[in-house]
Amino acid sequence: MVRTLLTCVSAIVLSTCVAHARVIEFEVTTRQAPTFDGRSFGSVGVYEKIIGRAKIALRPDDAHNAGIIDIDRALRNASGDVEVTTTVYILKPSDTSKANGKLFYDVLNRGRKLGLELMNDAPTSNDPTASADAGNGFLMQQGYTIVWSGWQGDVATANALLGLEVPSVAGVTGTSREEFVFDHTKNPVTADLSYPAADLDPSKATLTVRARESNERAKPADLSFRFVSPTQIEITRPSGFEAGAIYEFIYPAKETKVHGVSFAATRDVVSFLRHEVVAPNGGANPLAVNGQLPIRQAYALGISQSGRFLRDLLYQGFNTDEAGRRVFDGLIPHIAGSRKTYINYRFAQPGRYSRDHEDHLYPGDQFPFTYAVTTDPLTGQTDGILKRCLSTNNCPKVMQTDTDTENFQARISLVATDPSGKHLDLPESVRAYLLAGVSHFVPASAKSAGTPTCQLPSNPLHAGGPMRALLLSLDAWVAEGKKPPPSRYPSVKDDSLVPPKQAGYVGLPGLKYEGEYNEKPVVDYASVPPKIGPEYPVSIAKVDTDGHAIAAIRLPSVAAPTATYLGWNLRKSGFAEGAICGLTGSVIPLAKTKAEREQAHDPRPSLEERYPTHADYVAAVRGSANRLVSERLLLPEDADRYVKEAEAADIGRMRAQ
Repeated sequence: MVRTLLTCVSAIVLSTCVAHARVIEFEVTTRQAPTFDGRSFGSVGVYEKIIGRAKIALRPDDAHNAGIIDIDRALRNASGDVEVTTTVYILKPSDTSKANGKLFYDVLNRGRKLGLELMNDAPTSNDPTASADAGNGFLMQQGYTIVWSGWQGDVATANALLGLEVPSVAGVTGTSREEFVFDHTKNPVTADLSYPAADLDPSKATLTVRARESNERAKPADLSFRFVSPTQIEITRPSGFEAGAIYEFIYPAKETKVHGVSFAATRDVVSFLRHEVVAPNGGANPLAVNGQLPIRQAYALGISQSGRFLRDLLYQGFNTDEAGRRVFDGLIPHIAGSRKTYINYRFAQPGRYSRDHEDHLYPGDQFPFTYAVTTDPLTGQTDGILKRCLSTNNCPKVMQTDTDTENFQARISLVATDPSGKHLDLPESVRAYLLAGVSHFVPASAKSAGTPTCQLPSNPLHAGGPMRALLLSLDAWVAEGKKPPPSRYPSVKDDSLVPPKQAGYVGLPGLKYEGEYNEKPVVDYASVPPKIGPEYPVSIAKVDTDGHAIAAIRLPSVAAPTATYLGWNLRKSGFAEGAICGLTGSVIPLAKTKAEREQAHDPRPSLEERYPTHADYVAAVRGSANRLVSERLLLPEDADRYVKEAEAADIGRMRAQ
């Protein structure tokens, strides 16, 4: 106590009193200046890399932490706090005076850094150091201070992945449920368990198999398992079931982890970097310069799992730190749909997320689905993603961006409707955008290719262009009060959200769509396996003749297409045929000529009919790109890139192939 008070006195002229700095120690372990091989980024100049270790202390009795499941059971230090430690990875302008004063926090996805892949069109790298790792340099040219920190407690920190050292709870046992979809025919096959088995007696566990999610669970005589260790089983697979069958294992588990500290650790790292000059037990804030803190705003991007993490962090009240301050001023949950996470639970499994075929009934996608506070007629609950931040006046500006994949796998309609399926206006602090024809997440270098389990070739469309424009709009919204582009999201109000079988996927060659989507029932998790209740009404974005969503951001590749681009695919024979195929999109090329189209009974105009000359194709792309620029949904440099790619394409050759 004395030490903390003395630190407060010495730092009071520099920063908020460090009694609120719940990062209690910060150690810089690596500093590389410059990084990216000395590459300079416009007027901002060179960047440096800083890696450090942050020790965080959480008071279990603090109201800001009280909602963390089992934090009251975790081991405490001498001060009565629960400690967690994480790695913090920072890229910042070497000359702080040239930084833009904005912190860009990229929430890790399973320990991986994906933000540069999306925003900078960069190659995959968990330790971005070489010049090429900066991609097109977009974030650096803007002068952002880019930050990552480990948050997931079950990530193996090899190959530069970042995880979080979360506390385990001894003496607590409970039921854990695992699902496995192997998508191969190896037999027998081993499978890892999320938690150690509390009892290795096989009679205490249950293994079942079913071909599809909706089928009855079966225990055929030739299905069996054995424990290889407390954390691994070997399954002998039965005859008569395909490679894509679902295996469910239910067993008594022990050593649950306090995964809910993930939200608090993220909150406290960002709060420390924004507000504190020094940590009370040692170590300076690496962003502080001569006692000054340069960060004026903080934005967070979450992609897929980490987009769901951001929605959940906001929902559970962690956008307010222990001093009552707002943590993030702006959030971009990308490709999250209407879901949250399976994190703040006993025996949680942070990597699980519901899809049509896989992990369909895991927690993490329950009401509330949208940002506004609504009442659920099926459960009687009244809630909303913004409910807690509204009570503290700490709500951020939110831009939710989804792709065509989430249309089918993540129930985007529930973001734009109330739980009864009626139109819902988003709060003024929220915008939502759907990227038509774009699949879940692919790098800028992606190429279309076949996959072992899906019927159609994969979709290579990348979302980087509009995401860059939207980030700048978010910044202007937060920092200057300039309103961003209106939401571009389907709605039941204008009939751009419709029942799945009415979406308009009619006559597309090679596609046999019969209304499959990831349904959303009320689920009773007190029963194991979970008990399914009534279903929420889920709609699908209405599409045009080409199969592209009407109410959405339409990239030039979609507005002036050479193919139909879908964010979803269907599983092929032997792999639960007809189910939505994971997160893989698909491509259906347009017919080359009118004669070819008519012979195939293809409703889509052919390349020949759309673009009589190469100049016509370039003009169509240019027109689409220019419209997006005028709507602030694409930057001029990205529009130029689309036009140059169109100029380099050869429509005549495409028709001849």
